[in-house]
Amino acid sequence: MSVSTQASTRDPANACLDHIVPAGEPWMTRLQRGQVFRIVDLEGNQAVDTLFFNADDLQEHYSATQTIQAQRALYLGLGTVLMSSDARPMLTITADTCGRHDTLGGACSCESNTVRYALEKRFMHSCRDNFMAAIANDAYGLHKPDIVANINFFMNVPVTQTGGLTFEDGISAPGKYVEMRAEMNLVVLISNCPQLNNPCNGYNPTPVRCLAWDAE
Repeated sequence: MSVSTQASTRDPANACLDHIVPAGEPWMTRLQRGQVFRIVDLEGNQAVDTLFFNADDLQEHYSATQTIQAQRALYLGLGTVLMSSDARPMLTITADTCGRHDTLGGACSCESNTVRYALEKRFMHSCRDNFMAAIANDAYGLHKPDIVANINFFMNVPVTQTGGLTFEDGISAPGKYVEMRAEMNLVVLISNCPQLNNPCNGYNPTPVRCLAWDAE
């Protein structure tokens, strides 16, 4: 499919938040309605597994089903509105220099590592592990059942002619980013994918940069 890209005019020097998420690590933050959030793929082709929750009602969360249905498209990109489990707008992608992001591949786990790769990969660190570690101290009020199907920013998961999924080399590059405007108060949960078996990150997990700007 064709992709559409558009750069942002926002200056990182004016950001109210500027954080590096190390390779393979989890991270959480809050966003206020109207703030703009950017994820930067610093070294290229790093999968960033991400979930969003309504900070005022954690039972309302990002929904892949509602988002795909509303956009009539499987992939996220410029202009996509990320929808919640209550069919309400959560974020709008306002700038994107990568052009396409995955909604279907899900988070790697010990089970998926076993199925996709080999039995001995079962115990390798995974995004599911990261999500569990991030919410373990209950600082944001999230629990295991709240971890639902996530977005994989910068990840390339084409759908085959027979309806299957393949995990391919990424289409991102160093410095590419996606930028979103929060349409409600949000909790952001990120796993900067630790997987060493996935071609989407060149078998080399790398850091990403997260920035936010206050509402104009």
